[in-house]
Amino acid sequence: MKNILDFTLNELENEVSPKFRAKQIYEWIYKKGVKSCDEMLNLPKEMRENLAKEFYLDPLKCVKFEKSSDGSIKYLFELKDGKTIESVLLPMKDEVADENGKISRHARYTICVSSQVGCKMGCAFCLTAKGGFVRNLTAGEIVGQILYIKIANQIPYERRVNVVYMGMGEPLDNLANVSKAVQILKENDGLAIAPRRQTISTSGLATQIKKLGEMDLGVLLAISLHAVTDDLRAKLMPINKAYNIASVMDAVRNFPIDMRKRVMFEYLVMGGVNDSVNDAKTLVKLLHGIKAKVNLIYFNPHEGSPYQRPSTENMVKFQDYLSAHGVTCTIRQSKGLDISAACGQLKERSKNEHA
Repeated sequence: MKNILDFTLNELENEVSPKFRAKQIYEWIYKKGVKSCDEMLNLPKEMRENLAKEFYLDPLKCVKFEKSSDGSIKYLFELKDGKTIESVLLPMKDEVADENGKISRHARYTICVSSQVGCKMGCAFCLTAKGGFVRNLTAGEIVGQILYIKIANQIPYERRVNVVYMGMGEPLDNLANVSKAVQILKENDGLAIAPRRQTISTSGLATQIKKLGEMDLGVLLAISLHAVTDDLRAKLMPINKAYNIASVMDAVRNFPIDMRKRVMFEYLVMGGVNDSVNDAKTLVKLLHGIKAKVNLIYFNPHEGSPYQRPSTENMVKFQDYLSAHGVTCTIRQSKGLDISAACGQLKERSKNEHA
């Protein structure tokens, strides 16, 4: 059987006859959130039966979830082959209503999705790397994470969410399926999540950044930088031996970005490792000529890691230096600290519980 979420609208039109039925199927799945072909009531009964024999709609099964006091929810999903991945719902802004109950601002959400089972990159600070690489996710398995979370949290169809490909795996190591997921998500008859609401995060595969740029999908780009010298970055991120900082920066400078947007640089701050003002000075030099925004992230300690969370004082000094030298910089407020928040923690803990 085939995963129906793997198909773009055009592809589905070639799978069903007459073609106009594909649009109806898309609307049932993505707008109405049906769980089976039987529920697609404006399709002929015979067609519904044939679809049920040929396709499945549920590539993921939620086997565990944890909800944080800040509203973040971490999901552990099981795929059809029994492998597991994680996704996170992050509430970004609360709903605001006046005394009459009229909503003046709707709640805003970001969904963080995985692109692989495991990861090849082997980053020293990342728990996902412990399990090694197993396989790429299909486009439908990526799309399925967003669809499940929207339905489970009753986020209305018309409420758009932001999507970040920043969960387990390296998205640009699975470029074919990630780029296809971007296209499926943006379909107006589907979830209608515009590419400018989708951010692809990479550890710095320079050649793949170039390929993504040539596709001109309209997505935003985030670079996991985490260090400002090749020596330290190679220790933290082995991929730096293949793609050093200079090659990553060159690829970023040539990446097509909407004039109103910036390239995001994710900088995971570890106490005593990469949190000095000298590191901040070097970072300013590296970003010269790039329309950049730096996101400073507190390292989220996990069992067995040699790295520590930095002090708030050092984080603020780092941010102040960047801001004073013209670099837009924010400190990401950690979410989900009371649950298995870092990528791979929920999966790892569940594995240990069943060992």
